[in-house]
Amino acid sequence: MNEIAELTIAGTCTDRFTAVRDAFAANFAQNNEIGASFAATMNGEMVVDLHGGWADPAQTRPWNADTVVNVWSTTKGVHAICYAMAADRGLFSYDQPVADFWPEFAANGKAAVTIGQLLSHQAGLCGFTTTASEPELLEDGAAARLAAQAPLWKPGSASGYHALSIGILGTELFRRIEGRPIKQFVAEEIAGPLGVDFTVGLPAGQEHRCAELVPPPASPVDPAAFTPPQIAALGNPPLRAGFAMTPEWRAADLPSAGGHGTARALAIVYAKLIAPQDGLVSPAALAKATTQQIRNIDLVLGIECDWAAGFLRNSSGVFGPTEAAFGHTGWGGSFAFADPEMGLTLAYTMNRMDANLRDDARAKALIAAVYGAV
Repeated sequence: MNEIAELTIAGTCTDRFTAVRDAFAANFAQNNEIGASFAATMNGEMVVDLHGGWADPAQTRPWNADTVVNVWSTTKGVHAICYAMAADRGLFSYDQPVADFWPEFAANGKAAVTIGQLLSHQAGLCGFTTTASEPELLEDGAAARLAAQAPLWKPGSASGYHALSIGILGTELFRRIEGRPIKQFVAEEIAGPLGVDFTVGLPAGQEHRCAELVPPPASPVDPAAFTPPQIAALGNPPLRAGFAMTPEWRAADLPSAGGHGTARALAIVYAKLIAPQDGLVSPAALAKATTQQIRNIDLVLGIECDWAAGFLRNSSGVFGPTEAAFGHTGWGGSFAFADPEMGLTLAYTMNRMDANLRDDARAKALIAAVYGAV
C-alpha cells in the first residue's frame, strides 16, 4: 500500500465498512488517485466518510474534509431532485408539455415534447446545431437559442445525452415552473435546510477550497467520426476539463455539469431523498421521478442507457447489484446514487479525471467494497 496514501487518508468509517477504507486507500496505490472523497449512508446513518490525497496535482494542498470539486454530470442527479420536489408540490407533471410553461419551446415541431421527455434526453436538443463558443454556452440567450432550434431527431423516438444543454434548458424551464432558477433552489431548498456543502457553481471567495481538476487522457474516439448528435452534444464547442476551472463556469447556473461539493454532501442529499419519512419528496413522487422514461442505445453516448426523469437507472450495474438503484455519474469518475431497496446511498468525488464514460476502476472498487460489507 502506498505510504503517502495511508498518511493522507482521513475521516470516519464504521467497523462494518473497514474494507471500504482499504479500497479507498488502494485507489491511491493502484489506480493513480490524486485526491478524493467518498461517503456512504445506510438507513440514513453515515457509515463511511473518507477523504484523502491532494487537492492539486503538484501535491501542495491536502484534500481536506471541506474540499469541494466540480463533479460534472453528477450534478444532473441534483437537478432531477429539484424537479422531483417541484412535482411533489403539484407544480407540474412529467407528462405535461414543456410548452405549457414555455410557449416558445414549441417551435420547429416541439409542441408535444413533455417535461419527462426533456429530462430523459429525448427532446433532440443535445446541443447547438450552429457554431457555438464556450462563452455562448453560459450567456443569457443560450436557453432561448436552444428552444428555437429544430430537434436533431424526432422527439420521443430515442435518447441522445444532453450533456450540457439539459442544464441550460432545465434551469430556464424550472424558473418558469417554480419561480426560481435551479442554482437558487438548490441553495435555499436543499443545501441550506440539510446543511450540506453542495452548490451549483462555486460561490465567490471559495476558490481556496476547490480542488484542481486533472484532465483525462485524450478520448480514443476521433471527433471526426462523430455523428450530428455527438457533435452537438460534445463537439460544439469541444468539451474540455479546463473550462470548469474558469471564473465564468464557476459563476454560472449550469445544473447539468457545474455542481461543486463533497461526497458527504451528495450522500446526505440522496439519503434524504429516499428517507421513508420526512424526506425531500413523498414516496409516490420518488416513484414517478425514477420511473423509466426510455431505455435504448443512446445516440450520443453510444451505450445502453435507462433514463428516468433526469436520473440514470441502474440497468447496467454501474450502481452495484441492485436494479432499483438510481443516480448519476460524472465525466471523469464521480458519482452519486441511492439504492432504496438496501437503504444505501453512495457518493464519490475526485480530481484526477479518467477517460471512461463509466466503469471507472476506482468507482467500481468502492461500490464493490460497500456491497461486500452489507
